[in-house]
Amino acid sequence: MNAPTGFDFASISERVQSEVQRAIQRSIKGVEYFSSSGPALGETPKDVLYSRGTMNLYHYRAQADEVYRVPVLIVMATTNRGYILDLVPGQSFIEFLLKRGFDVYMLDWTAPKPEEKSLRMEDYVLDFIPESVRRVQQDSGEKDVSVIGYCFGGVLSLLYGSIFNDGPMKNLICFTTPIDFREMKLFSNFADRRYFDVDRLIDSTGNMPPELILQSFDMLRPAARVAGQIQLWDNIWNDEFVKSYRMFDRWATDTLPLAGEYFRAITKDLMWDNKLYNDTMTVGGRAAKLADIKVPILHAVAEHDHIVPYDAAKHLITKIGSEDKEEVMLKGGHVSLVAGANAIKRLWPKLDSWLGKRST
Repeated sequence: MNAPTGFDFASISERVQSEVQRAIQRSIKGVEYFSSSGPALGETPKDVLYSRGTMNLYHYRAQADEVYRVPVLIVMATTNRGYILDLVPGQSFIEFLLKRGFDVYMLDWTAPKPEEKSLRMEDYVLDFIPESVRRVQQDSGEKDVSVIGYCFGGVLSLLYGSIFNDGPMKNLICFTTPIDFREMKLFSNFADRRYFDVDRLIDSTGNMPPELILQSFDMLRPAARVAGQIQLWDNIWNDEFVKSYRMFDRWATDTLPLAGEYFRAITKDLMWDNKLYNDTMTVGGRAAKLADIKVPILHAVAEHDHIVPYDAAKHLITKIGSEDKEEVMLKGGHVSLVAGANAIKRLWPKLDSWLGKRST
């Protein structure tokens, strides 16, 4: 029997050999993956300026000969650790800011202990952030402070800025920050007051368990974790891919519990009553209206954000009382907007340009 005309038997051998080599590399790299730890994260040199309970205030050491006058305080989301903004050299937002001449501080969080279940929204907005700002002022010798809030850290920064609208916040930058919680569709359904008994949950558990928070994020993209693991296996021999996967996967699963009373307030005031959007929000009896914020503000949103969709964030700029205000939509998702190759190309240069002009 004659072979089909034009059929290349040599290519079969080459393909088989290629697949065999790839399988061997998968096995070798797979063993390396499970037997080694991931890259060290959050290693940019810093000092602990202040620490109390669940809050830690860091001051990063300067990496430029000339430093802008106005220091920068980054307020992280209370569910996540700040090292997403300080991955590894060359991929660290913190390192980028330092090399561009900014004096950088960060308000980062640790897991609240069972006895800290009574922490309230006012503890974060009227105590932790103002105290951190005061410490930054004392340490830097400057009255003005620029604030950068990431995700729910942006919500806390907005509440702080609206209440303390006579200073000392000089500039406000928000990354992927929601204000219309009706448009956080899955979270709204998850926390529907008809079915979600937040009082029973918090009275029973004390703090909001991190497993429930992580599962709620996973529900937004139910197949994402499995798809990511398949993609990891397909690229297991690619050291750069594996390094990146391990960094982001570690951060994504390093979710913090939330203090019980604080979570109760988030659910009732923001998720149920949408008070920030409706201009009825109060913290510790003090009105928190976005129109009272008058400082320059930049709001960066992601085109493909599945956690904070654009409809949840789009009204921020129109509600802010500032004259100097700007929204910028960039390609990327909730995390890739601020970290990784996409952020290095898009968000970081934009922020450097915008903030540099307002930091002298």
